[in-house]
Amino acid sequence: MSMSPEPFDVEALRSGFPSLASGIAHFDGPGGTQTPAAVGEAIARTLTGPLSNRGRAISSEENAEHAITAFRSAYADLLGVPSNGVVYGRSATQIAYDFSRHLSRDWGPGDEVVVTRLDHDSNVRPWGQAAERVGATVRRLEMNTATSELVLDDLDSVVTERTRVVAVTGASNLLGTKPPVRFVADRAHQVGALVYVDGVHYAAHTFVDVPALGADFFVCSPYKFFGPHCALLGAEPALLETIRPDKLLPSTNVVPERFEFGTLPYEIMAGAAAAVDFLASLAPGTAGDRRGRLAASYEAVEKHEQILRDRMDAGLDALNDRIAVHSHAQDRTPTTLMTFPGRRSWDAYLFLAERDILAPAGSFYAHEAFTALALEDQHALRVGLAPYNTVEEIDRLLNALDEFTSC
Repeated sequence: MSMSPEPFDVEALRSGFPSLASGIAHFDGPGGTQTPAAVGEAIARTLTGPLSNRGRAISSEENAEHAITAFRSAYADLLGVPSNGVVYGRSATQIAYDFSRHLSRDWGPGDEVVVTRLDHDSNVRPWGQAAERVGATVRRLEMNTATSELVLDDLDSVVTERTRVVAVTGASNLLGTKPPVRFVADRAHQVGALVYVDGVHYAAHTFVDVPALGADFFVCSPYKFFGPHCALLGAEPALLETIRPDKLLPSTNVVPERFEFGTLPYEIMAGAAAAVDFLASLAPGTAGDRRGRLAASYEAVEKHEQILRDRMDAGLDALNDRIAVHSHAQDRTPTTLMTFPGRRSWDAYLFLAERDILAPAGSFYAHEAFTALALEDQHALRVGLAPYNTVEEIDRLLNALDEFTSC
């Protein structure tokens, strides 16, 4: 990445978010960020039109067409894939179910799919259910709960010539762990398997380079990084050309649109594109194309989030045995899972909420990882940082946790 020409200006960033005036300290980034005014304005501007079904004959049709092409261009720049390799979807879960069905049409007994114990259930259950329908076998890469890392010592025996797909997270939404995706992908490609990366949490914190990751499919959700609620998949168009989905007879067979069912939500696509432009503006003074500006912005964000994470880690350490931290990976996002010995995490969540601090408690759909942790508490508190968080908010959180664990 290129060096950021100016330091990250968190106050300038926060001024673009009307919701932050509420005074709530949001530590729920892994569940979805707040939305800047620019994104809401793009949605409203597109929706109020003129807008009609896409076409070229009149301005309302052209506006719909522009929303689609701008969306694909924006996410091509975000992911480093061709624009005609960007598939729109309602959610990452929906896309995983769609592509597990598409790909499993060619599976049968003797074939295998590999999932991991670290993943959100949306990158586990769809593959397992698809395999079950056709008589294929599911294998797992396990998680070391002491380190929060994937166990890769037996990678060569888990990913074999029978493997058709390896589904792996880019970053755990529960623990923050960023596993070595390229290492896993290289093994998968050695045996001719495809690699499906859940990048929903990863793309919120790390500059994405899909080819460098070795991902054949990469999925992310704009609402995790300032956009509206939707998702998308990035892949090489040539690979998408080999996949034949079930679709309506009159609908196009052109890639990527043959994977998008029904009329597209033009206004949501416009908002999602605006979120990429907003991201690309976070390192002021950076010149160059949008992908270059995105690289600089992500570098600035990572520096800012590291400062916040270091302060939070030091504050949690000072609470000693009153808090049990479960996020231990060396390479992780600014996301920390914790419980409270002798206390309920749900009570901590409510205690913080009463003080306008939002840090949710739960298992966050990371069923495999949460089960592997074997916690006494049925919930855990997750603190997930976002670029708009401040040092002052970290101190508010730490003071409140000190108060909760002392009373």
